[in-house]
Amino acid sequence: MDIDHAIRDAGAKIEARTGRNLFAAISIGVGLGVVFIFSLIFDKQWFILFLGVFVGFGTWELATISRTANRHVPRIPVLIAALGMLPATYYFGYLGQLLTLAAGIIFAIVWHAVQRWLSQSDITDRDVLMSAFTLAYIPFLASFAVLMTAREGGEWWTLGTMIIIASVDTGAFATGVLFGKTPMAPTISPKKTWEGFVGSAIAASVAGYFVAILALGIDWWWGVLLGIIILGVATVGDLIESLIKRELDTKDASNLIPGHGGFLDRLDSVLPSMFAASVFAILFS
Repeated sequence: MDIDHAIRDAGAKIEARTGRNLFAAISIGVGLGVVFIFSLIFDKQWFILFLGVFVGFGTWELATISRTANRHVPRIPVLIAALGMLPATYYFGYLGQLLTLAAGIIFAIVWHAVQRWLSQSDITDRDVLMSAFTLAYIPFLASFAVLMTAREGGEWWTLGTMIIIASVDTGAFATGVLFGKTPMAPTISPKKTWEGFVGSAIAASVAGYFVAILALGIDWWWGVLLGIIILGVATVGDLIESLIKRELDTKDASNLIPGHGGFLDRLDSVLPSMFAASVFAILFS
C-alpha cells in the first residue's frame, strides 16, 4: 500500500507540474508505438493508413480551433485534400504531393466562394490563407514521411527518425521535471526549460549514434548530426504549435488522446522532423 501511495503521489506531482496524466500518456504512447512499428515493418501501405489517421484528425483539429469570430476554415475540403495527399505522394512521389497540395488549396478557395454566395457572408482572404496554411502545415509536411518511407529501405529511416524524436521528448521531459528551472520561451511555452533542452540534446545524440550504426548503416557521427538536426527542428516545431494554440487561445487541440491532448499535439515535433530527415535520407541513400 505504501508503494502504491508513493506512486500515486509521484504521479500527482508530475501531473501538477506538466499538466499531463503521466501513466495514461505512457500507456497510450507505448500502444501507439507498437502499432506504428508493426505498420511500418509489416507493410508500408499500412503505415500510410496509420499516418492518415493522425493527419486526418490533426487537420480537422487545426481547422476546428481556427474557426473563430475573425476566421473561418472549411473543414471538409481541407480534410479531403489532407487524406488524399498521402496516397498520392506514396504512389506518384513529388508530383502527387505538389499537385494534391495545389488542388487542395484551389478546392478550399472554391468552397469559400460557394459559401460566400450561399450564405451572403463575408469570407476573407485571411480565411483562405489559414486554409492553405492548414494544408501546408499538416498533410504536406507529413507527406515527406511518406516520401521517405516509400524509398527502398526507407522504413528504417522513418523508424530511426521516430526513435530520435521520442528520445528528444523523453529527454526534455525527464530533465525538465527533475532539474528544469530556466524557462526557454516563457511567453510561448512556459513549461519548456533550458535544462530540459540540454537533456534532450544528450538523448538525441545518443539515439542518433545507435540509430546510425544499428538501423541506417551510416557512420556514427552522421547519426549524431541527424540527432542534433532533429533536436533543433523538433524543438522549433513544438514552439510553433504552442504559438499557434496561444494565438487561437486554446491549450490542447482536443482531448481525444488521454495524457497527450489531441492528434495535433502529437504531430508538432514530428512534422518538421520528417521533412528534415527526408532531406538527410536523400543525401545518404
